[in-house]
Amino acid sequence: MKPAKSFRLALNILMHSKVRSSLTIIGIVIGVAAVVAIMSIGEGMQQTLESNLGGLGADIITISPGSSRATGGFRDFGGAGGAPPGSPSGTGTEEESNNLTIKDIQVLRSVDNVDIVTGTVSGRGEVYYLAETVSVSVTGVDPVGWNEITTSELSSGRFLTAGDYSSVLVGSRVASSMFKQSLAVNRVITIEDVNFKIVGILNESGSSMGGGGSDSGIIMPIEAARAVLDDVGSDEFDSIIVKVENADLVLDTVSAIDEKLMLTRHVTNKTKDYSVTSAVAMQETITTTMESMTTFLAAIAAVSLLVGAIGIANTMFTTVLERTKQIGIMKAIGAKNRDIMTIFLMNSALVGFVGGMIGVAIGYLASAVVVLPMMGGGRMAGGGSVNAVSPQLMLFGLSIAVGIGILSGLIPAYRASKLKPVDALRYE
Repeated sequence: MKPAKSFRLALNILMHSKVRSSLTIIGIVIGVAAVVAIMSIGEGMQQTLESNLGGLGADIITISPGSSRATGGFRDFGGAGGAPPGSPSGTGTEEESNNLTIKDIQVLRSVDNVDIVTGTVSGRGEVYYLAETVSVSVTGVDPVGWNEITTSELSSGRFLTAGDYSSVLVGSRVASSMFKQSLAVNRVITIEDVNFKIVGILNESGSSMGGGGSDSGIIMPIEAARAVLDDVGSDEFDSIIVKVENADLVLDTVSAIDEKLMLTRHVTNKTKDYSVTSAVAMQETITTTMESMTTFLAAIAAVSLLVGAIGIANTMFTTVLERTKQIGIMKAIGAKNRDIMTIFLMNSALVGFVGGMIGVAIGYLASAVVVLPMMGGGRMAGGGSVNAVSPQLMLFGLSIAVGIGILSGLIPAYRASKLKPVDALRYE
């Protein structure tokens, strides 16, 4: 029997048992939709995470005072404009620690693969503009080193230069929404009773790490920051930012920095008074966690597919019983065992195919509805969608559905093919 003829007969069986086939298809639809939606959400969130962490600089390492015992914890980087949080090489509650000093910077410059090392200081300052006063995160940087390291971009103006002292860069949120009248380049603001000229406005980064991200902070030369901020020592730093020469060796460089600082600061893993962080290390940790969670949830959703498979097998057994006399007639006029088996396997595959198509469509819609309100407008998503139903995922869902349909129909189809023509014709 030709495949086209077998397909028409299989389709005819499906169309003449619409109610039973529809109920069977629903089981496959639920399972496929759940698997596709969960995997889409997981993949979308992972892409969003990689996009956001990638913007922090894959070649950047940050050293901060205080040990952190919770790998991957975010720290306050005081609006370093691209100084990334990461997963600490140390460990979670902060301990009392010594500040970082110029000696640490000199030590870091001797580590292999280190390109640029620069220190920052940070704090909060009262900013006065047109009879309004707000408290803003202020970060002091070395303009030369910071300009080479930062991933921030300008919406207007210019970056700080080596000759600047009474000049500042302003984050997008500070410029647009903290004051009734928006700030602009060349406007003068007062920070802790000292006048500063705005020379640049930073682009929105969609980030406000630790409450002091570049969007809600002000960046000024480090000498000026030491003068206006309280409790900032003349040779101390709140963080040290390192740019590596080869981004592929970031994790090795983190380990080398950790070992060097433990040696020069005379500390051990238990008494460590600093944290070494990188966006790459954090990304790897979170990605692994998210992949495990997505796999676990998809496995739970796959239970629905098992239920659907049992439903298909039950429907096929019923169909074989109903079509027993027709099987006998086909065999009597020359149909072979493989022809009968092909017809019923095609029938079960059709059930899986239809269920898979509907399930993939519902899974796509479900992932869009669930993800967009949750992350689409948030800072982590940068205002974009994280719906990630790829063609490969859709094909995977459809293949699973058809595969389950064929496997579920194997035994009923085999039993149908083995029926003896005489017994089948006598069946009532």
